[in-house]
Order: sequence, then structure tokens, then C-alpha cells
Amino acid sequence: MSIPELLITAVALAMDTFAVGICMGLAMPKFSLKSALIIGLYFGIFQAVMPLIGFITASLFAQRIIAFDHWIAFGLLCFLGGKMIYGSFKKDEGTCKEPSLKPLIMLPLAVATSIDALAVGVSFAFLRVSIVPAILIIGITTLVISVTGVKIGNVFGSKHKSKAELAGGVILVLIGVKILVEHL
Repeated sequence: MSIPELLITAVALAMDTFAVGICMGLAMPKFSLKSALIIGLYFGIFQAVMPLIGFITASLFAQRIIAFDHWIAFGLLCFLGGKMIYGSFKKDEGTCKEPSLKPLIMLPLAVATSIDALAVGVSFAFLRVSIVPAILIIGITTLVISVTGVKIGNVFGSKHKSKAELAGGVILVLIGVKILVEHL
């Protein structure tokens, strides 16, 4: 996987954290760079660690399923992308609450927004992606996009939240299709 493809994947994975960042920024009475960086670090670290966990887990049994690994990567990416696309059309059921940066709040939120990155890590193992650059690109991209989301949310509101999620989902599906086409 090339650097541009990794960047596109990283941006697509970060759309959930971007949406959450917007919500957290909406709830901030005044933008705080320190708070935005803390939010970005939580999301960036988890978005980097989850693909590593998926990569290591899948690497343990990748030789047994190499004949159909591209179908697995395709299925995972299309499922995740489809889920994001579907989520982009759902109405927001709740409102944003004052953001709490306590670990009890942020850890489950970081895990929830990075589950898709775990599945991408599994795909990386099948595609033999160099994992260290991949997780660095994903982590740093997520940190930057999350901080940007907090700032945008604080300044502009939630106008573009669903569009970002839709774009991320479409990108993941397209990457899945590209992988499948390359291997057939």
C-alpha cells in the first residue's frame, strides 16, 4: 500500500473522530487548544494501536487464508464503509454535552471510534502492509483531524458532520473495491 493510499485510509478512519471532535467543540464555551490536543491524542493513539492489534492477530493466521485474504479485506472495508455511509444518513438522536476529558469518558469513546481501525489492521496483515509507517500515519492524521474537528465544531457547528462520515465511508468502500480488483 502506497503512502497516498495510507493517507486516504487514515483520513477515512478519522472521520468518526472528526465527527466526535465537532460535537465536543460544539459543547465548549470557548476553544481550548490544550483540550483539543488531549482529545486528539486519545483518538490518535487508539486509532494507531487498534490496527497494530488487528495486524498482529491476523499475522498469526494469515498463511492459512492467503488464497482468499483479498475477499476478507474487501468485505471488512465494505462493511465498515457501508456502516459509515448508513450512519451519515441517520438523524442525530442526542445533543452534545459539555465535553469531559476524564479517562472514564474518553477511553470508551476512543475505543468506540477506533473499532474500524482494528478491522483495517487485519486487512493490512493480509496485504502485507508495512505496519509501523501505517500506524504512524493513521495516528498522526487522526490527531490532526480530531483537533481540527474540535476547532470547527467550536466555530461552525455540526453542519458538516454527516458529510464527513459519508465521505469516509465511500473512501473505505472504494479502497475495498480496489483491493479486490487488484487481486482478481
